Amino acid sequence: MSSRSTKNPTRPKVAGLTPARRRALDILTEANRPVGAYEMIDLMADEEGKRPAPVSVYRALGYLMDNGLAHRLASKNAYIVCGHAHEAEEPVVFIICEQCGEVKEATSPGFARELAALVAAANFSARTRVVEIAGRCARCEGK
Repeated sequence: MSSRSTKNPTRPKVAGLTPARRRALDILTEANRPVGAYEMIDLMADEEGKRPAPVSVYRALGYLMDNGLAHRLASKNAYIVCGHAHEAEEPVVFIICEQCGEVKEATSPGFARELAALVAAANFSARTRVVEIAGRCARCEGK
């Protein structure tokens, strides 16, 4: 399984990045950690303190997810920039350190095949293919 920290992700160019979408993507990239939607609202406030409406932030985040630029971490109810390019239907594993908050994104062709077989055997149509694994990274374990 290949993994990569979400630090310094390569960002593909995507048509349709409005100023709000671009700002949300920039915030996720610069934060280098999961960011909740309401924190995103605060971070998107302009110089005068005017905050965007929650619906516009959720739309921007939805667009980023739909275009493979961001992911939602259900366990943290937060969003993170996509750590590497992968196909939309490719399963993603997030390895989350509960101590320092580092998140690594990993994918694997073997895992994808096994997961597809499990889903097919259950006669199920998967909408998402995200797995979150929580624990402690080697740095926090003192190794």
